[in-house]
Amino acid sequence: SFPLKMVDPTLAEMGKNLNEAMKMLEDNQKKVEEENEKKYARKDIPGPLQGSGQDMVSILQLVQNLMHGEEEEETSQACRLQNVGEQGHMALLGHSLAAYISVLDRERLRKLTTRILSDTTLWLCRLFRYENGSAYYHEDDHEGLLKICRLVIHTRYEDYTVEGFNVLYTKQPVIYISSAARTGLGQALCNQLGLPLSCMCRVPCNTMFGSQHQMDVALLDRLIKDDVESGKLPLLLVANAGTPGAGHTDKLGRLKELCEQYNMWLHVEGVNLATLALGYVSSTVLAATKCDSMTLTLGSWLGLPAVPAVTLYRHEDPSLSLAAGLTSNQPVEKLRALPLWLSLQYLGHNGIVERIKHASQLSQRLLENLKNLDFIKTSVEDELSSPVVVFKFFQEYSNRDQISHAAQASTIQHPIISNERHIYDTFNQWLGEQLAQLVPASGVDVAELEDEGTCVRFSPLMTSAVLGTEIQDVDQLVDCLKMKIPVLTSTLQLREEFEQEVRRTVGLLYIEDLSWPGLGVVRYNNHSDGKNDDKQEKELEKINMELLKKLNELESDLTFSLGPEFGGQKNCVYIGMVTEDLDVSELVETIAATGREIEENSRLLENMTEVVRKGIQEAQLQLQKANEERLLEEGVLRQIPVVGSVLNWFSPFQASPKGRTFNLTAGSLESTESTYVSKAQGTGTTPPPTPTSSLAKQRLPGQKPFKRSLRSSDALSETSSVSHCDDLEKMEQRRPPTLSPGQEQGPLETEKTEEQKEMAQATKTDTEDVQNDKSPHDCTKVEEQESQR
Repeated sequence: SFPLKMVDPTLAEMGKNLNEAMKMLEDNQKKVEEENEKKYARKDIPGPLQGSGQDMVSILQLVQNLMHGEEEEETSQACRLQNVGEQGHMALLGHSLAAYISVLDRERLRKLTTRILSDTTLWLCRLFRYENGSAYYHEDDHEGLLKICRLVIHTRYEDYTVEGFNVLYTKQPVIYISSAARTGLGQALCNQLGLPLSCMCRVPCNTMFGSQHQMDVALLDRLIKDDVESGKLPLLLVANAGTPGAGHTDKLGRLKELCEQYNMWLHVEGVNLATLALGYVSSTVLAATKCDSMTLTLGSWLGLPAVPAVTLYRHEDPSLSLAAGLTSNQPVEKLRALPLWLSLQYLGHNGIVERIKHASQLSQRLLENLKNLDFIKTSVEDELSSPVVVFKFFQEYSNRDQISHAAQASTIQHPIISNERHIYDTFNQWLGEQLAQLVPASGVDVAELEDEGTCVRFSPLMTSAVLGTEIQDVDQLVDCLKMKIPVLTSTLQLREEFEQEVRRTVGLLYIEDLSWPGLGVVRYNNHSDGKNDDKQEKELEKINMELLKKLNELESDLTFSLGPEFGGQKNCVYIGMVTEDLDVSELVETIAATGREIEENSRLLENMTEVVRKGIQEAQLQLQKANEERLLEEGVLRQIPVVGSVLNWFSPFQASPKGRTFNLTAGSLESTESTYVSKAQGTGTTPPPTPTSSLAKQRLPGQKPFKRSLRSSDALSETSSVSHCDDLEKMEQRRPPTLSPGQEQGPLETEKTEEQKEMAQATKTDTEDVQNDKSPHDCTKVEEQESQR
């Protein structure tokens, strides 16, 4: 290092500019006025390069707008932004320094790059217990393994440098990877190496003994023997120290012995390699220090942005390493390690170990809490220490279900098992999404495993340093999980009851959708009256859309929707998760009654246009006829303007107004003479009552829809309980005193009869008053009055 007084002014200015630039980019506070003015500006469309240059502040402001311009549109999704601290600034400074250092003279550049490369390699080898190793720094995770494969090919095929792929015809190379490896790894290697897919051999995992995510060593031995006997050359084995899905570690010790037996190269990768930096390391992971090469992804482990991945390897021939591309004579290539060199110095040995240790403690904290939860099944390699925790919701069949399923025929056994797994996968998918949304700092995600199905995965080594996960985030995750478990169990238990109720209800059709995380899917089928399919489909869509709207207007705890955006059924109502106090029969009856009401109203509206049109035509004819009759009654003289006025003044003509009313309920025209005589409009035919659920009428005060009214239920609030008790007390006060055995009951019956008569008389009087005071508003009136001239 240089003394402080000899610091290059350019380096000091570079560090200052970087701090100012990062401060500007990390400032998320935007002015509301500027956002409203530029809200509809399309800045993502490329434009011409301006003639005059722009200053750094304007350019950085443009970068900030491009980074945070669409945050308002993505507020519904949990946004996981990396916490760029001081160590992140050091990594970003490394990229700026690499560009500045590259302009130095060749000799000074060579000395500097050699120092940076040797320091970083030494630190990493000591930190992760990999003795006498070399390092290759690369941006893509696959690139390190690709270079290792080329190194092994150069080593095993001596004439490969001269003859190229022609030497591969005599003995076809074989690369072995686990079936639990990263998706697309084998195909990517074959494409980059120019090898056919037949050179890639996928080794299955254990099926009988051991972890189902570990490579089957005995089967691998048989595969290698078969390839050797067929004239192929076993080249390389890719093992996992933490599989991408479940985080399990292969039996590296036995695999290393097998590779030494067949002269194969052993490469190890995985998240569990990070625990090599801790004081205590499990024996399974510690065996990775004896492998031929390993890939480390320090950026996600330590929360460092834009730092390269590192592949540590052991090889004695530098010329072959140079031919494979693992080393380079270009000093600029060695500057890839500069961001990592700066970040490791900033964190120090203790800081690196502390971050990895903190991630291990987070996973251990979650694993201990999951052991005390019912209906949660974990899939971890070691119950005492597992850097990756994978769990899922799972509920065993009850005794009743087991007996019913055992009585079924063997031909339907497989569909039941398949449907059951599909349902659990759907529920666990929903659970993982809910937990990730409620606790975004936890970093949980959904993993698709071959044997377990859909699971929730917690891998703090990959996310905690980036998201800043703490112990309280894990505790919050457990609390949210405790709240979701009763909802999952209740929904799973009530799905079958809901299906049976819907199938028994006329007018409803149950739609089986195993990919929907909720109670189920229902469709209201209208009664077709010989209509074509297109018109019936439109009416069905209209009725179900209105049904969905009506259900959402109810003040219930249920969620009704149209289902998923892609892949869902059309013209259906999707019902979400429910609780244990749901009254399924009331829910189904309400859906059916609401659907019938909507259908009847839609039919009434369809007939209304034709009825009104005919009624208007008939009313026009009758009014025209009435006008002609009025002219005959008044005479011709009264129609002359001057004469008619004088005649009307001397002898007024008294004519009763005649009009017509249109009764929408009956669909007929009626005279208005009775209306003018009685000064009140007749009610006409009483409309039919609206179909409603009988169970909804029995709801107690404070009780939400679709809740069972149990004495011990928590659905009723304290206010409703108190008001219900007050009503009972009032009823007790109104009740007459109990009669003695010898007392006669005649006077009591007489009083009851008189009270009933008084109440009936009062009710009759009130009804007559209401009818007399009622104004004409139920029917549409079309009337003609006498003109005054």
